[in-house]
Amino acid sequence: MKPLWKVDHVPFPRTPFEPGTRHDVIVVGAGLTGLTTAFMLARAGMDVAVIEAGEIAALASGANTGKLSLLQGQQLARLREHHPASLVRAYVDANRAGMQWLTDFADSVGVSYSRRTDHTYAQTSQGLESVRRQHEASREAGLATRLLQPGDLPAVSFPVAGAVALDDQVAIDPVQVARAQAGELVAAGGALHLGIRVTGVHALPTPRVDTTSGPVFAQHIVLATGTPITDRGLYFAKVHGLRSYCVSFRIPGPLPDGMFISVDGSTRSIRPISAADGPEPAQLIVGGNGHPVGRSDAETAEVEDLVSWTREHFPGAEETHRWSAQDYESHNLVPFVGAMPRGLGRIRFATGYGKWGLSNAPAAALRLVAEILGTPRRDRPTWMATIGTRMTVPADIKRAANEGAKVAGELAKGWIGAEKRSTPLPRPAEGTGSVGNRGGCPVAISTVDGVTRAVDAVCPHMGGILDWNDAERTWDCPLHASRFAPDGTRIEGPALRDLRRLPRSGRD
Repeated sequence: MKPLWKVDHVPFPRTPFEPGTRHDVIVVGAGLTGLTTAFMLARAGMDVAVIEAGEIAALASGANTGKLSLLQGQQLARLREHHPASLVRAYVDANRAGMQWLTDFADSVGVSYSRRTDHTYAQTSQGLESVRRQHEASREAGLATRLLQPGDLPAVSFPVAGAVALDDQVAIDPVQVARAQAGELVAAGGALHLGIRVTGVHALPTPRVDTTSGPVFAQHIVLATGTPITDRGLYFAKVHGLRSYCVSFRIPGPLPDGMFISVDGSTRSIRPISAADGPEPAQLIVGGNGHPVGRSDAETAEVEDLVSWTREHFPGAEETHRWSAQDYESHNLVPFVGAMPRGLGRIRFATGYGKWGLSNAPAAALRLVAEILGTPRRDRPTWMATIGTRMTVPADIKRAANEGAKVAGELAKGWIGAEKRSTPLPRPAEGTGSVGNRGGCPVAISTVDGVTRAVDAVCPHMGGILDWNDAERTWDCPLHASRFAPDGTRIEGPALRDLRRLPRSGRD
């Protein structure tokens, strides 16, 4: 499934890769976090190289809805429920700084966007209390939100019982931004190595990044990879992977005036598209129906549900594109940014944006750049210190414990299920996959584009049994959200190795 933002883009020119080279900074990942960090450092005069296994904005950065908002659904109310107001305000200040940086950059390079009112809304009266809590947390954090009754809302064709609104938020094409950043990075003297896969990072004896094409060296390494591709600090267990879906449409009737995301029922994220903030021919994006990675047996059904809902409330809607995205949310709801434990201050990372990466990514980059450049703490914004020294509260521990229990349950369920299904398995139908037991070893078999493949069904990270994603046609790990193509090639997550390819046996 290809995101709307990636249609008709020509491949971006890449810098030839030479193993053994040395740089001031190596950034792993060419999403918004990595490119923003690299561009700012290159502009400051540092020798910077970005290494990316795929293309620019290959994963989450290129698959979001293009909403750049400080309201962020229920995020602020969720934070405030168990954390002090000072932390919520620091989170808002960080995102405000990230939003300002991104729009300033867009203005400087000619990437257009539109200003829209964002709404966190209730679909039914049962959600009004959640709307009220979001309004109170937002106001306490310094946002000029407005609480709206149905009569105060702009005319919409879908159910709205009430909403909290924040004016002057942004709709933008995220891939245009990322490609512009890549161009500015190269213009500033930075290197952009695309199609080069990183296989490891090391702090000693000299900071080193290992790749499939050979090692490269730097004084500083930044992991801008969604979730860190190293187990230092055990951050794979401090965040959880979430998958959600988007569909774009042509709409024959009027479009909503503003952006919307619901707080009750199945999530509905609604965002109109104009010539200023997105590509033709789509006019509307509807997203939602998120779930933990690898823990749904009906990914395609989740997409079809969004299509049915849209056609019900926007008669005549014509689907143009469908896609999904993977985000990581920290158990304490605030991103992790900074130095990696046991990295000797040479390895840094950012993760846990909780689906709000368009503002959290540049905010993380601002902090990473301040640390690498050695900006005195007294000269840094207050929000950097507040977020960097946040305390873990009982609710954070409870969320982590609950997620740990779910991971253990998925691990046991996967192995028990695989043992019950002995091979040979019937050849999977087109677009489907199944897991069985071959000689005591779990095997994953799928058929895609007429080709049936068998791979090891055990995730090389922590031994989870993989689950078939029938929407993206990938093997997804329900433990820590690693994902693999049908032929076993690693796509994302904390796993570093591909799945072992196996011969087909019998009928499978």
